[in-house]
Amino acid sequence: MPRPMEDIRVLDLTWVLAGPFASMILADLGAEVVKVERPPNGDISRTTGPYQNGWSGYFFSINRGKKSISIDLRSGDGKELFLKLVEKADVVIENFTPGTMARLGLGYDILSARNPRVIMASVSGFGQTGPYSDRPALDIVVQAMGGMMSITGEAGGGPVRPGASYGDLTAGLFATIGVLTALHERERSGRGQAIDISMLDCQLAVMENSIMRYFVTGEAPGPLGTRHPSATPFQAFPTADGHIVVALAFGEENQWNLLCAMLGVPELIDDARFETGPKRTRNHADLEPILNVAFKKRTTHEWYADLLEAGIPCGPVNTVPDVVGDEQVRFRESIKEVTHPVAGTIPIADTPIRLSRSETGIQGPPPSMGEDTAGVLSSWLGMSEAGVAELESAHVVATSGGPDLSRIT
Repeated sequence: MPRPMEDIRVLDLTWVLAGPFASMILADLGAEVVKVERPPNGDISRTTGPYQNGWSGYFFSINRGKKSISIDLRSGDGKELFLKLVEKADVVIENFTPGTMARLGLGYDILSARNPRVIMASVSGFGQTGPYSDRPALDIVVQAMGGMMSITGEAGGGPVRPGASYGDLTAGLFATIGVLTALHERERSGRGQAIDISMLDCQLAVMENSIMRYFVTGEAPGPLGTRHPSATPFQAFPTADGHIVVALAFGEENQWNLLCAMLGVPELIDDARFETGPKRTRNHADLEPILNVAFKKRTTHEWYADLLEAGIPCGPVNTVPDVVGDEQVRFRESIKEVTHPVAGTIPIADTPIRLSRSETGIQGPPPSMGEDTAGVLSSWLGMSEAGVAELESAHVVATSGGPDLSRIT
């Protein structure tokens, strides 16, 4: 089946996580994503562990299905070569500190002059404008400054970073949405445009109801563990051998009555402190210890089976080995084995985007540094092998390279 974005060409100047995650999604949807890496070592994430057969598993997982060319953009010939590729591209993505592309002589004004239809997506810590725009930022920095760490963790505890890099990942997702939006708008206008994605803005956008609650109540939200601020019970409870999550639907008091009966605490049904969701939330400190004792009497599997049969939303708190072996995950083939000739086979998460007529999913392994330089220059620009060899001898491009992991591990 055809892939929905197979007619889209992307020049990917990104590195580490936020930008590569965005271009990875586009590659999974069929775009030809050409990762432009600086010789001799390329993307610094090629050095990030864990490693398999001298390859970074981290790089492997977020750069699958892309191509790699190596161009020295600091040289005049390298800039001109890149601009010739821009003439053939639909999208350019970069996640350098703001101002870097302009200093290279590759700002959006220069790119759009060569190709008015090109779309340039820029992902940065704080955006292209504002008093913080020239500051570098990594995931934990924007999670901290965006408030996410202040609402994560157990009540009364210190700030906690969530177990995934949501500062980077949300920026990558919004960058992808921005690219798809600009491609759609280009169908009407015939013109490309610049996209400005701030990781800090993205953190604010996914703070869900925390910002609203602050303005409505005047109180600063804090960490609640696994609890929901407005629904109760809506959290993880300890069982005899693990934990289970129970999430009662809003306004479904019949579910509360049924849960009380199943837990062996029917006296709670007529307790005025707990008769409605808002009251249970207000009196949570009294309620949680009672529910904890009740849930500890049986195993997670036993509770899960009975609560499911009763129609109460619930689920076990899975470890990573649990979830990758889950029957629903296996049925949906959400984990795919990807094989690289050197790195070998690594199972990684496939795209969750499933379309009824068009194929999506991982297109292949990640590229070795510069391995597609000759092929891309030939297919995009019609360059001969001799022309590529001449550029390589002048150190404008490279067709191989990468870090020596033996020196850093």
